[in-house]
Amino acid sequence: MIRTTLLAAALLALAACAAEDKPAAQQTPPARQPTVVDPQLQALQKAKAVQDTVDAQKAATDAKLREAEGQ
Repeated sequence: MIRTTLLAAALLALAACAAEDKPAAQQTPPARQPTVVDPQLQALQKAKAVQDTVDAQKAATDAKLREAEGQ
């Protein structure tokens, strides 16, 4: 009987310690640490932005050519 009581008390004490942790919603994510591939990723994003600009200019030029051919 004493063993059962001591075991139950120990389990309750351990459960009480674990309950003090913050809930997952309140924890902030850790800050992102820079990696070796970050410069390459930045260069890739810059290249994609340049390609978008070039595509927009091409579309505008194509539209002007179509308009000029139609006259």
